[in-house]
Amino acid sequence: MSHLTIPEFQQQKKQGKKITVVTAYDALFTRIVEQAGLEVILVGDSLGMVVQGKTNTLSVTMEDMLYHTQIVASAAQRALVIGDMPFLSYQVSVEEAVRNAGRFLQAGAAAIKLEGGFSVVDRVEAMTRFGIPVMGHLGMTPQSVNQSGGYRVQGKDPSEAEKILCEAKALEEAGAFAVVLECVPTSLANTITQELSIPTIGIGAGKVCDGQVLVLYDLLGLFDDFVPKFVKPYAHLKADALQALKRYKEEVECGAFPSDAESYQ
Repeated sequence: MSHLTIPEFQQQKKQGKKITVVTAYDALFTRIVEQAGLEVILVGDSLGMVVQGKTNTLSVTMEDMLYHTQIVASAAQRALVIGDMPFLSYQVSVEEAVRNAGRFLQAGAAAIKLEGGFSVVDRVEAMTRFGIPVMGHLGMTPQSVNQSGGYRVQGKDPSEAEKILCEAKALEEAGAFAVVLECVPTSLANTITQELSIPTIGIGAGKVCDGQVLVLYDLLGLFDDFVPKFVKPYAHLKADALQALKRYKEEVECGAFPSDAESYQ
């Protein structure tokens, strides 16, 4: 079974087929995601919040990301695996950005994602020149949360919206194969989607984008410390887990578990 390729990913925009992306951080969930028929997995730096329990993504390291990327890539049989470049892994210099992006491909990823617009265009150009596929990320960029004043919608102001549109075009011109639009008004997402030839992947950007991405733990209802407006829980696994663990505790304490069925004679 072959993996989804970048050209096949891009072809879905031309065919009018919506692209479904989800995050995953380990082998078990990677297999479940693939069994569900999803073909694009982002190993997101969101693992800093949902796996490591941090309040933001800024402390996630290259080593953290490469570890999880290698696990996901090894387990994936069909999915296009995209590694999320963490804070300070590409900001310092073009050379360091290319080197770190290459490490993701060596870990098994087929592509990388980075945040930013005009400030990273030279990085995107250099990476794509050396055969490293790049997905951009505009709008609300979590790694810039301190500068942007928190997690809020971007592009409501006309000048800000124009800047994001120009940055999207610049990323495409630099060679990005797709761009994530996070927390932007639907009207802006629609304009960008119409004007770009590469796919747009929305998260809090309305249904007009060429595809959607959600954090796995959010859509499964496992992570409920902070639930943004754009998240729709498709299950409530935290509640199920709590119920199961309480039953287990009760049965151990009252002697019901293990029963003869779970014991060797």
